Amino acid sequence: MNAIASELRAVIDDAAGLLNAIDDETARLRPAPGKWSRKEIIGHLIDSAANNHQRFVRAQEGGELVFPKYEQDHWVGVQRYNEASWPDLIALWRLYNHHLARVIEAIPDEKLTVRCTIVPNEPVTLGFLVEDYLAHLKHHLRQAGI
Repeated sequence: MNAIASELRAVIDDAAGLLNAIDDETARLRPAPGKWSRKEIIGHLIDSAANNHQRFVRAQEGGELVFPKYEQDHWVGVQRYNEASWPDLIALWRLYNHHLARVIEAIPDEKLTVRCTIVPNEPVTLGFLVEDYLAHLKHHLRQAGI
């Protein structure tokens, strides 16, 4: 997990520099109707960090984790990320992910096999969730043009 945590830090720090070079108006623009703006993408990644933070910690409490589905469009919509301060969104996202890197590094190897079910999906392991978190983050950064 140390390699994933290190890569997460590097990706976050590189992306934060590029994101900070984008002005607020540009960050607010939606590329097409029904598509998220860069602000909304970073907001979604903040939500992803929050949800996965819970998963990464709670999965270590017991034998199995069952977690509710994350309704991404609802979360992004009700939090009105497009109205938020762009520098604040970037800072929150960057710092939260640095914290998650610490959490990931601290996961004991024997906990990586804990079964985790995010309703309505099939069970996966905690190790898979950690690896998938980084892949998901990179996917959305590419979507934001980073």
